Amino acid sequence: MNSAATDRARYDRATAHLDAPLAIVDLDAFDANADDLVRRAVGKPVRVASKSVRCRALLERVLARPGFAGIMSYTLAESLWLARSGFEDVLLAYPSADRAGFGELANDAKLAGAVTVVVDDPAQLDLIDAARDGGAEEIRVCLELDTALRLLGGRVRIGARRSPLREPAQLADLARAVAARPGFRVVGLMAYEGHVAGVGDSLAGRPLRSRTIRLMQGAARKELAARRAEVVRAVRAVVPDLEFVNGGGTGSVQQTAAEDAVTEIAAGSGLYMPRLFDNYTSFSGRPAALFAQPVVRRPGVGVVTVLGGGYPASGAAGADRLPVPYLPQGLRYDPQEGAGEVQTPLLGSPADDLLIGDRVWFRHAKAGELCERFDTLHLIEGDRVTESVPTYRGEGRTFL
Repeated sequence: MNSAATDRARYDRATAHLDAPLAIVDLDAFDANADDLVRRAVGKPVRVASKSVRCRALLERVLARPGFAGIMSYTLAESLWLARSGFEDVLLAYPSADRAGFGELANDAKLAGAVTVVVDDPAQLDLIDAARDGGAEEIRVCLELDTALRLLGGRVRIGARRSPLREPAQLADLARAVAARPGFRVVGLMAYEGHVAGVGDSLAGRPLRSRTIRLMQGAARKELAARRAEVVRAVRAVVPDLEFVNGGGTGSVQQTAAEDAVTEIAAGSGLYMPRLFDNYTSFSGRPAALFAQPVVRRPGVGVVTVLGGGYPASGAAGADRLPVPYLPQGLRYDPQEGAGEVQTPLLGSPADDLLIGDRVWFRHAKAGELCERFDTLHLIEGDRVTESVPTYRGEGRTFL
């Protein structure tokens, strides 16, 4: 057997007592991917992006490993829930308009000490103050830097549209505004270079496109490293005791870790290794999170139909946002139907070896979004399910 066939046999044996649809995490692969992230971070702590995991048990597992420290969360409600659950260092990496949540934060010393909120506009401070509901706890603040690469005098912009703050003086001005405002304290700076960390540079069958991406990313890394260092110097001149400077993502761990100005790395998708992270030249990982759909029809030669499976990922719509049939190898979507809401036909010669009730294993395009479809993750070691743990959804938590 090749390794893929061996994995399929293991997963089928491990879950034979369970009905599909179901989702698994291969703990051997998960732990190996965690080790690789730490290796690439070369001594700098890795802050785990919770949106890419969405399972408290697995957040606890990875944070118990050397080299990991803290969580990067995605909503205020999630941040407060995690802090109440015992996580002591939670960085909310996206601005919030959750007034009730800010009221809770400002009225609870434990929560205020555990949660840091991102800010890139004084209006966000106004919203927090208006939501305090009498709470006087000091709010920990992280400033965010725009990482986009700008070319041709700014006429071309490459990168996610996040913070409006780009230049050292802008970040320093906001740091001074926060420092002068009672009830707030700047403790960190973050910058997510998604056009480097989240864009693969080795696209199958597209060598010219791949080379263009590599050239862009090389230029982006060089420009950002210089600008980020200037920003950190400017902010530290205002806030000498800045606790952390966060940067990077799964696809840029080693490059971002090489910057002296950065003190910690953010990563999460690399733990599950979804399909969007197959196309990188700088690292590789092992698929750890999979889901299985049962075969429910055999419409003809070379065709089977599985139940459900239409779980597209967020982002610009396209074929790369769809899950891929992974095991057995050689199956593909019917181009006229794609991944369906309640059924999905799959084409290819392996279909003729599949019987009603057999399962097809899929990989999601992204990482944690899989957990919005399943309430349980079955954790596999070798060819056994050793534990079944709830996802956020399984705990009744749907934060977005």
